[in-house]
Amino acid sequence: MQIKLNNDKELVKEIRKKIEENGGYCPCSLIKNEDTKCMCKEFREMKYGQCHCGLYIKVNNDNG
Repeated sequence: MQIKLNNDKELVKEIRKKIEENGGYCPCSLIKNEDTKCMCKEFREMKYGQCHCGLYIKVNNDNG
């Protein structure tokens, strides 16, 4: 498993700005707690996929 940033540099810039303005919490969540601190718990527990805001992507690089 590998975690990558979204390839869209403008999107990454905007999301990082929003995260900073939101005190480090996911800008897609209305709730501010440890589970929504970026990288949010939901994303950390995913096997693969994209976080809500699209900043991070988990890819499975297992060839087996």
